[in-house]
Amino acid sequence: MDSQYRGVLNGLKVRMQKNRLGELLVLDGQLSPSDLKHALALSKSTGKVLGKVLADEELVPSSVIRQTLIEQFFLRSALAILTIFISLGSMGAFSQARAGSAIKDVPARVAFQQASAYSSVSQYPKLFGSMEKQSSSLSAFTKWTGMFERFDAALNTSEGQQSMHNFKSQLEGLRGLSMNKAIEGVNSIVNSVPYVNDNVLYGKNDYWATPMEFLKNGGDCEDYAITKYVALRTLGVPEDRMRILILQDLQKNIPHAVLVVYTDNGAMLLDNQIRNVTPIERVSHYKPIFSINREAWWLHTKPKGNVTVVASSSR
Repeated sequence: MDSQYRGVLNGLKVRMQKNRLGELLVLDGQLSPSDLKHALALSKSTGKVLGKVLADEELVPSSVIRQTLIEQFFLRSALAILTIFISLGSMGAFSQARAGSAIKDVPARVAFQQASAYSSVSQYPKLFGSMEKQSSSLSAFTKWTGMFERFDAALNTSEGQQSMHNFKSQLEGLRGLSMNKAIEGVNSIVNSVPYVNDNVLYGKNDYWATPMEFLKNGGDCEDYAITKYVALRTLGVPEDRMRILILQDLQKNIPHAVLVVYTDNGAMLLDNQIRNVTPIERVSHYKPIFSINREAWWLHTKPKGNVTVVASSSR
């Protein structure tokens, strides 16, 4: 196992062993050790979960408890992803994708033209200065692969076809524009869709919606990113210029998702929390975890600086 990833994995394991809800709250100065001991005793005697006891006894604000529980979820997710990645690496899964191993190219079904309107990227800037390790094995990312399967099935229905027809009508005015103009237009169109939490729409904490579901119902951060990705594929932006990036919002201390587009001017961030398309180097409150597209995914670790992008475009 690569020593770099062994260290990251061990670090996450230590955090998961130590950072239970009560311990996290004590470490953050939100709860005293004596109050934690009292709350644990009440939890045991009443059968209530610790978070409920802390809120009922007014020892910790409910908003702080929710935020800490989100951090726990993030840590578990990060540990699971890294464990999968290292396991795949030990089996030699970091080689080039074999024929048929990538996800079906569903966005090509709705593209204005089959050929890409823009050239591919030859080199990539580091995202927030992070180091990257790539894998072509996507089977573990069931929310991502499942979205494509549902997207493909929806395109075989009259409702799905009409939804994409209406969406493409909105995109029509962006055809033939420079990549920068295209991504600005897509970002504006998609960001106008209302934000709605997954729990409200689907009764789940994390559901990756198809573009049709998002355009009909609204959605949360990854749904904005997915629909922007599909819109730009529709306009001819090639797969290798885009990734869905899962990151940690260091200001809100919660996971977040954005779309990254590699342009001739560097990596651009399309974010439902930021009104305008933004060069990635201008954003400092995000920490990348992993990024993914239809062909591969990348683990991001240890920020170390940045490099320039080398790319060319037909427009």
